[in-house]
Amino acid sequence: MCGIVGVVGFGDKKQELIDGLKLLEYRGYDSAGVAVAKDGRIEVVKRKGKIAVLERALGRADLHATVGIGHTRWATHGAPSDANAHPHLDCKRRFAVVHNGIIENYLPLKEELLAKGHKFTSQTDTEVIVHLFEELYDGDMFSTLEEVVSRLEGAFALCLISSEEPERLVAARKGSPLVIGMAEDKYIFASDITPILRYTKKVIYLDDYDLVDCSPSRLRITNRGRGKEIKIDEVSWDISQAQRCGHPHFMLKEIHEQPGVIRRLLALHVKDGKVVFPELEGIDPLSVSRLYVVGCGTAYHAGLVGRYVFERIAGLPVEIDVASEWRYRDLVLDPQGMCLAISQSGETADTLAAVERFKDLGIRTVAVCNVVGSSLTRMVDATILTHAGIEISVASTKAYIAQLTILYLLALYIAQLRGRDISGYLQEFDAVPSAVSVVIENKAEYQRLAKHHHHFGSFLYLGRNLDYPTALEGALKLKEISYIPAEGYPAGEMKHGPIALIDEYRAVVCIATDSFIYDKMFSNIEEIKSRRGKTIILASAGNERIGKEMKEVVYVPKVHELFSPIVNIVPLQLFAYYVAVMRGCDVDQPRNLAKSVTVE
Repeated sequence: MCGIVGVVGFGDKKQELIDGLKLLEYRGYDSAGVAVAKDGRIEVVKRKGKIAVLERALGRADLHATVGIGHTRWATHGAPSDANAHPHLDCKRRFAVVHNGIIENYLPLKEELLAKGHKFTSQTDTEVIVHLFEELYDGDMFSTLEEVVSRLEGAFALCLISSEEPERLVAARKGSPLVIGMAEDKYIFASDITPILRYTKKVIYLDDYDLVDCSPSRLRITNRGRGKEIKIDEVSWDISQAQRCGHPHFMLKEIHEQPGVIRRLLALHVKDGKVVFPELEGIDPLSVSRLYVVGCGTAYHAGLVGRYVFERIAGLPVEIDVASEWRYRDLVLDPQGMCLAISQSGETADTLAAVERFKDLGIRTVAVCNVVGSSLTRMVDATILTHAGIEISVASTKAYIAQLTILYLLALYIAQLRGRDISGYLQEFDAVPSAVSVVIENKAEYQRLAKHHHHFGSFLYLGRNLDYPTALEGALKLKEISYIPAEGYPAGEMKHGPIALIDEYRAVVCIATDSFIYDKMFSNIEEIKSRRGKTIILASAGNERIGKEMKEVVYVPKVHELFSPIVNIVPLQLFAYYVAVMRGCDVDQPRNLAKSVTVE
């Protein structure tokens, strides 16, 4: 939810921290701040607003120091303000902390500290950490950190520096991500690897309950009081993936990358006409009687498509739930079932909690995830990486396409193991990346649509069967980045309520590409037309019938109906993008949203 950056190693911390925060701004952007330990004091500058506001406030400040920390905030406790921005200081300004997560017992801790004379200057839960550190400081930052962390309840990743020990940074992780990069002359701490890639590809993924003691000459990690061997991983991502590369927004860049993502996954998992998943070597898919799919937001929508695909291609029963609801259900599970958890970041709090519950119940767990070394990938029995590359825009596009592609391939893999002929499906799948490319090349059509419809006050998205999840995801994209109320609905349910919304002031997006239920969908469109509804129809190329009947029709390349969700979502992504641009919205960093939801 928030973005943390820390640097250990002498240098200009102003530039190092600002550059790191810019790469983390998609994680939180309502306020930002930096702090360094220098000349026997802590220097802090923090401001409400974007990173650019903080950068202007820093001006020509000299922040050359050995240690520094920075933070870009997504508010949980306390409204966005200078006072609530991180870093937070203790009463004597000897310690500074940045924190991601929620301290669940902050109120009793705050009352205890107030009774001891501590004075608070913010409304945040984070500030209790630094005052508690001040209260317990015994002359050694690391031993004090051990004591402080033992008193905290909830989820947290934190970095702390002190004027008392100006060449030292201590850090802790429990339930929120924190990664360390190892460069030749410095250590870089961050919420994810994007700020680290500027310096190195060598990273250390911290585990829950890890505590870190870092200075330029030493890095020590303990877990529950015991020393821990440091494991260094090398990431394959490149810093160029975190840059716009000439595109006006990351979202548009990431939409353009989607055909390449599909091709890469097909090349990785299809060999000599067979689907291969070496990642599942320790799991026998033939022994799986039922799939339990969990995810949140866009990942949940991918799972909904997956349900149709697994059942149709592989004949495998599927149950799917929003992770935040599943974790609180009274469960009746098949012991031969398997959990399939879908998450772009691998740090989604509700998905992690759901997987933890599956594991406690003895159910096998597999992750579909984009981030190697994330919390999810380290807790499951097997991980299938989506290899989408870094996704910066808060509104997910290429990660969704990658998740869909993996789910299709996994369904084909299980069908293959069950003795089903999948050769025809693989041949049809090969045509999908080119179809997506054609849609993107036709983006001017969606720009035109947006120009005609961006003034509408609400939208209804309708689809049937495989395109019902597409309607949900299309509506989500629009409301995420344009702030227009939009609802996805199964078209067959329209007469059970939503038809009351149809009038000339509301736009209805109908997904009506060729399928075995096309005639049913066409009937729904006729019902809308008869009520003077303003329709936008998404149809397959060559469909002359619908073009004669309806005014606003856009065409996409015709593919096998089973694979249509991969193609059909792309026009809806582009439409949402251009509507948001025309309304003057911040496309990559929509209000109130963060890239990964790391707290419940």
